Amino acid sequence: MKTTEEKIREQLANNPVILYMKGVPEKPECGFSAKTVGILKQTSIPYTYVNVLAAPFIREKLPSISHWPTYPQLFVNGELVGGCDIVEAMWNDGSLLPLLKSAEAKDGAAGGEHLSVAEVTQLVQQEIADAEVIVDGAGCDLSLTVISTRFAGLPLVKKQQAVLAALKAPLASGKLHAVSVLAYTPEEWQSKQGASTGGLLQIQG
Repeated sequence: MKTTEEKIREQLANNPVILYMKGVPEKPECGFSAKTVGILKQTSIPYTYVNVLAAPFIREKLPSISHWPTYPQLFVNGELVGGCDIVEAMWNDGSLLPLLKSAEAKDGAAGGEHLSVAEVTQLVQQEIADAEVIVDGAGCDLSLTVISTRFAGLPLVKKQQAVLAALKAPLASGKLHAVSVLAYTPEEWQSKQGASTGGLLQIQG
């Protein structure tokens, strides 16, 4: 089993743009996280995020790795950019967008053999419009957690089939070959969170 530090370093290595924040982009739970998300939204660059309030072990450990005590924390290409003030300053002076674009280009070049997590998320959301997609893993071996109101009343196998139908082409071509799927309604997911330590990656495009 991976240590919390190993999991964080894997997240940083596998995700070109990753934001550790309080809450989720649709509902930030601190003003600094809200301002940072607002800036990232204006760039239109997909990014990964981790809700540190749902991942207490990551919340406690990350500052000792990044040498940055507060949240949010934005990383690009595995390097700490900074918190809200630095992100805002870089956005205002024009240096943030080129940095994010360089990470996106690098991700695209590296991802030629397989789908990026952002592409996987987009495929699922094309099939299931209201889906929230949580991704763990990298490359062609991914674990997906998908939350959607469409799953209400469906048996587990039907929920999984709906998700896998969205990934039919990349599974057939070999761009994905090991995918595990968990599917929940929003209510099922909310009840599960009470016993969860969190820490899964989530993609915001």
